[in-house]
Amino acid sequence: MPIVHISVIEGRSNEAKAHLIAEVTDAIERTIGAPKATIRVLINEIPAAHWGVAGVPKSNPP
Repeated sequence: MPIVHISVIEGRSNEAKAHLIAEVTDAIERTIGAPKATIRVLINEIPAAHWGVAGVPKSNPP
């Protein structure tokens, strides 16, 4: 049973997340032949204040 963990900055629509889940599921089914019913996709939404790039939180853009 493949389990995929995806971390993203919060703020995407439910529709965008549903599309991401569908596309990732299809990619796994296609590339490793796992049955779709066994594939799990987990999206972890991180607050921008908890996501740093180059030493700066994404909540504080330059």
